[in-house]
This record gives sequence, C-alpha cells and structure tokens, in this order.
Amino acid sequence: MIKESLADRLLKGAFAGCLTLFAVYCILPFVAVIGNSLTTERSIRLHGFTLFPREWTTLAYQFIFSDSTIFRAYGVTIFVTVVGTALAMLATCALAYPLSLRALKYRNAINFYVYFTMLFNGGLVASYLLIAKYLGMKDTIWVLIIPALINPWNMFLLRNFFKSIDESLAESAKIDGADDIYIMFRIILPISLPALSTIGLFYAIAFWNKWFEALLYISDERLYPLQYLIQRIMSNLQFAEQLQAKGLFVDIETPTLTVNLATTVVTIGPIIFLYPFLQKYFVKGLMVGAVKG
Repeated sequence: MIKESLADRLLKGAFAGCLTLFAVYCILPFVAVIGNSLTTERSIRLHGFTLFPREWTTLAYQFIFSDSTIFRAYGVTIFVTVVGTALAMLATCALAYPLSLRALKYRNAINFYVYFTMLFNGGLVASYLLIAKYLGMKDTIWVLIIPALINPWNMFLLRNFFKSIDESLAESAKIDGADDIYIMFRIILPISLPALSTIGLFYAIAFWNKWFEALLYISDERLYPLQYLIQRIMSNLQFAEQLQAKGLFVDIETPTLTVNLATTVVTIGPIIFLYPFLQKYFVKGLMVGAVKG
C-alpha cells in the first residue's frame, strides 16, 4: 500500500474544502427561499430578503392550499409525470435501440428525419389544429403526455449510449436464438441504467413542469396540472396587487412576494426528493452521448 504524502493530503483537503464551500453556496439560495416564504409580506418589504425569517408565519402556504383544487392538480401532475415518463422512456428506447444498429436499413434517413424535427416544426397553429381537431385530445389528460413522448435530443443521447455498448453482446445472444426485442429488454437495457436514469430524470422534470399545453388545450379545471394552477394563482395575486395600487382594497395585504417564494417550494420540492434515489446512476450517466455516434 502506497502511503500518501503530505502534499497529496493537503491537495485532497483543499479540493474537499472547495467542494464544501461550493455546495453551501448552491444550497443557501434554496434555504433563503424557504425562510422568506415563512415570513410576512411586511417584513420582506421593511427588511428585505434574509436567510432566516424575522417574523414567522405560514400565511403564504395557507393561501396556496386554501384552494382545494391544488390537491387535484398535484394528482394530475403526479399522474402525468409517472405515466408520461414511463411511456416516454419506452418510446425513446424503442426508437433509439434500432437506430444504434448498423444493420438497420435506411438508418441514416430515419436519423435525419428525427434530427430535422429539432430544427424546424409546423408552428403553433398547425400543432393546435393537429392535436385539438384531428387527434381530438383537447380537454383530455393525454394531451399533456402523448405529444411529448419522444424528445429528439434525449433519443440521440440514448442512441449514442447504445452504440457504445460492445456489439458482441447482441451477436452472441442472436447466435443462441434471441431476437432483437429480447436482446433490448434482457441485455441492453439492464446494462444501460446510468443512461436510462439520466434521461428518465430529464423526462420527469419536463413532465412535472407542464403548463403551456394546459393553457392551450385544457379548459376543464379538473385536469389542470400543478404548474398551470400555480400560474393562475399568481396571476390573480398580481391583479389584486394592481387594484390595491390604485387605491382599492387598502386594508388587505396582498402576499405577492411570500406566495411567489412558497410556490417555488411547493412545485420544486417533490421533484428534488427524486434525485437522491437516482444520484448514483445520474453521476455515471453524465457522460451519456459522449461517445461519437
């Protein structure tokens, strides 16, 4: 066993110290958001934003959760995130794996077709007519899932990861009589957990933050996702603040700033708790797509 020199220990200590300071620097803003969401509007306007609240109150969270529809919106968003991520990963793998095989006919043409969608699209009007009129998905929860099943960028990242896997694994399985579906699900995907976890996290965050599609296609309040409902709450608060600025509702304090901070905690909190379970795979998957394809 090689004994570490004093210089090596000092260097490791310096790296650890720098990383610790950087971690504290990254987490302090989130702590400040939580702290200021638990204070009063008057305290923020008088003393500014502080790391810890001067006057403790849960008024902002009471205001948000006073609307019973937010719990239904949470359920809609969780359903969209879980089902959407699962279907998106299945569709992305089903496209990425064949495109990683050299034996696939017209592989380059299909790759160009997918790549073309990253550069150009039909526009908002054409998309609206297709989804609302011809596909009939308006005012359905599937309008938040199906149009976003395959992200071309994620597909190419996953395809490049599949291409980096030694082809001898698939060839030996074919010699034993396995078909491509069996090879993909029983051989390729189990050894691709870092890539799958990384891209799955990308999809989960995208589905969790869905709101623009709800603005365009959903008028039924029972199908509002969390992000869109929060946006409506903030719009109502801003409208009330404008009325207050014109001299109306003078005796009512509009908690615009604290509710803004509280909505950040409410919407970002659950998705943050997902990261620790995927951390070990996410770190390994940071180099997904680094192999030239």
